[in-house]
Amino acid sequence: MSEPILTVDGMSASIGGQQVVESVTFEVPSTGITAVLGRNGVGKTSTLRGILGLIKRQGRVTLAGDRIDHEPTHKIVRRGIGYVPEDREVFASLTVAENFALAERQAAPRREFVAELFPDLVARSKQMAGTLSGGQQQMVSVARALLNDNRLLLVDEPTKGLAPRIVGEVADALEEASHTVPMLLVEQNLEVVRRLATDAIVIDSGRVVHRGDAKELLDDAALTKRLLGVHGEAPAGEAHA
Repeated sequence: MSEPILTVDGMSASIGGQQVVESVTFEVPSTGITAVLGRNGVGKTSTLRGILGLIKRQGRVTLAGDRIDHEPTHKIVRRGIGYVPEDREVFASLTVAENFALAERQAAPRREFVAELFPDLVARSKQMAGTLSGGQQQMVSVARALLNDNRLLLVDEPTKGLAPRIVGEVADALEEASHTVPMLLVEQNLEVVRRLATDAIVIDSGRVVHRGDAKELLDDAALTKRLLGVHGEAPAGEAHA
């Protein structure tokens, strides 16, 4: 068994003095996709932001054995953690190509890999990102993270608000990318989780209350209902933390 790529041990986090993550502890394997699940507002997004140092946090966080919990966000990113934020956050007044250029932080970005995954974005490279559809903007957000040789991707609600066909396209891209880089994925659509995730953690009230195999969790209807408030066989809607 290889060492985990990420270890979070007793991490708490706060925003504006309000505690949003109480004390989360979990590991992310060095391969595959680990899903972060939970009801609305329990601290899933805040957990990702805490790992990256985007909000004030305490506790121990290590990347491939090296502590990163005292480092600023830009140094953590340089260590090889890519981030796909909630709500896309593209640069609306810049072209698709310019959005990509700003994301590149290595001498030889993976432009061919991204072009194969997102040929429609290549065709729209000169289009202003703000004029793209919601699904296309989400593709830009994912593509930006894939341009670099990251050691880990943190992906936050990539299918939120998207049409079913676009959800499938985003899931396709994440599945392909997961063959080369492990991911920590916050996702409410349980059909996407069932398709993509190997492992799952469940957060409730800012704490991890379950860790284990993702499909085993979703196959246990009673456990899924108790932890998530939904049945494992049905998508979980569009709530987010």
